[in-house]
Amino acid sequence: MALASPRERFVFAIKWGASAIQIMGYTATGFGLTPWNLYLFLIGVVGWFAVGALWNDKALMLVHIVALGAMITGMASG
Repeated sequence: MALASPRERFVFAIKWGASAIQIMGYTATGFGLTPWNLYLFLIGVVGWFAVGALWNDKALMLVHIVALGAMITGMASG
């Protein structure tokens, strides 16, 4: 399956990059590597929010903007 356009390749790269980074965040959490896990999650959440924006997918954007807000609030208060 060939990707049709440069935009689709760009979204593909962000989607898989953000997924890989979030998986690294889960791994860091499992090994107790705080605060690195949070930094990885922040990058992954921002990446997935960008994918939602590029796809004009409001549900995907909502989930990730709420996650981002919760993470920033938790990091600022802790």
